[in-house]
Amino acid sequence: MPIEAVIFDVGNVLIEWQPERAYDRLIGEERRKAMFAELDMHDMNNDIDLGAPFKERIYQFAEENPKWRDEIRMWHDNWFDLASPAIDHSWRLLRALRAKGVQVFALSNFGVDNWPPAVEVYPVLGEFDREYVSGRMGHVKPFNRIYEMVEEDCQVEPDRLLFADDREENLVTARARGWKTHLFEGPQGWADRLVTEGLLTATEAA
Repeated sequence: MPIEAVIFDVGNVLIEWQPERAYDRLIGEERRKAMFAELDMHDMNNDIDLGAPFKERIYQFAEENPKWRDEIRMWHDNWFDLASPAIDHSWRLLRALRAKGVQVFALSNFGVDNWPPAVEVYPVLGEFDREYVSGRMGHVKPFNRIYEMVEEDCQVEPDRLLFADDREENLVTARARGWKTHLFEGPQGWADRLVTEGLLTATEAA
């Protein structure tokens, strides 16, 4: 069946999301390793992805762990050090698809409060035909409900959706629902897949 809509994850597909790398720059690798060994920073961030207030959740976690208070607050105060840089080729692919009249959706584990400033810094995030942001939806990948909500809203048949994500576990659920999927390991591979699917020409995907 022909693809009717292409779905992009955001972190590590359109914007690099490497908190450990950012903290290595901010506080040094040795101190970062000690901090991440003691604290589950990603679990804290999962609360934000589920809709917890961005600053309040991080600052609360900082107060609960005073040894690392200043460093934890960096997750909020230096957030664009964590969420950067843009993956420019992926931006071009998104815009090329839209220019061809292909619907383009976002499906991302992302906080409700930090999405608007991210759109300001990364304007491509404001160009989707539909935005499925976990913090608004109250559900996260890879759990089934968020994919079900996408289908209910967009009314596109599952086998006409093509979803790119950098995490295999997020694709497993999508495939089980009948979506076509692509494990994003770099923009060139994604470009090649879009050409193979007949959505873009090689020139358009460059």
